[in-house]
Amino acid sequence: MAQPTMTPMTQQMQDCVDACMTAHSMCEETMSSCMQMGGQAQMQIMRALMDCSETTRMCADMMMRRSPMSGEMCAMCATACDMCVEACMRMPDDPQMKRCADACRRASEMCRAMAGAGM
Repeated sequence: MAQPTMTPMTQQMQDCVDACMTAHSMCEETMSSCMQMGGQAQMQIMRALMDCSETTRMCADMMMRRSPMSGEMCAMCATACDMCVEACMRMPDDPQMKRCADACRRASEMCRAMAGAGM
């Protein structure tokens, strides 16, 4: 009996996975940077970074294993990324926060496109 094979990832899916993993890494780096800043790092920013980091990692994992819930996860991930962008932009002069916001903005756009693509 032949084993069922997974359909190959589309370029759009691969681009979204890559954007999510980049955002995940940037959030982790930015959390570390915030902790070194001490008192300046507001808890609201840290929460947004943590939510975005976890959500982007989970979203990428679900897409890679072709979960039937990937579309819904992409929609949730886009929201978490948007919240993180907003939080990071509260410190617009910080280069790490700007890099994180840029990565999360890209992940949000890719996830929103995937959520609408009906994987």
